[in-house]
Amino acid sequence: MKLRSMLLAVTFTAAALAQGPQSPPEGGGGRGRGFGRPEPGARFVGAEAGMPGRVVKNAPYSADLVTESVQALPDGNHLRQSSSVKVYRDSEGRTRREQTVNLNGLGSNSNMPQLVFINDPVAGRNYALNPKDRTAARSTWTRGGRMGKNPPPPGADLRPRRSETGANIRSEDLGRQTMEGVAVEGRRVTTTIPAGQVGNDQPIVLVNETWFSPELQTVVLSKRSDPRSGETVTRMINISRNEPSRLLFEPPADYKVSDGRQ
Repeated sequence: MKLRSMLLAVTFTAAALAQGPQSPPEGGGGRGRGFGRPEPGARFVGAEAGMPGRVVKNAPYSADLVTESVQALPDGNHLRQSSSVKVYRDSEGRTRREQTVNLNGLGSNSNMPQLVFINDPVAGRNYALNPKDRTAARSTWTRGGRMGKNPPPPGADLRPRRSETGANIRSEDLGRQTMEGVAVEGRRVTTTIPAGQVGNDQPIVLVNETWFSPELQTVVLSKRSDPRSGETVTRMINISRNEPSRLLFEPPADYKVSDGRQ
């Protein structure tokens, strides 16, 4: 019963997160969803690199979103995790995510079901699908929050600035290149937390690097390094620009659909 309740809670939480991005974390420096430190408890592997919350039309694609993380423990041990999430977007801005639950050590992940999240701004509906039970929770689609700030243009003032928490933040333009067949623009944001700011003896340096595709309006590659939580790399691979099938953005006819929380 506890596992079922947890799964339901995470389902509605993830469905809400899929509607739009959180504001970027301080010093996050990425467009789209921020890449913050993982929180304890149940979560969706790969969810940190979500698709843009605003509706993007006329830029269809499908891809695999692969996340790899490494965390060094004080005893010299290392925790390594990897995951893959399938993502789709059609020309009308509908999106679909196929992913599984990761309980982060709270229970076995081997029997956790795959879940599918569909955002349909055209019909004004979100769906959370459970293929194992062939059920779907339906909620009302709402427009997502604001996107993150754009990378600074060439020649912009890149001198370190100080945040409200006292951290020094420096943003660097990394130029342009091609990844997975699409043109991307890079930006690196380095955040230095001074000694003593959060009880630290020495300065803490956090580095966020993102490569954003203006054509797809999404992050193709993200790298985050934080000595407190380790290193995480999220990349899009197997990108296809073909129009996904319309059937991917609606529950199958034999699913039992119920209304969830808005």
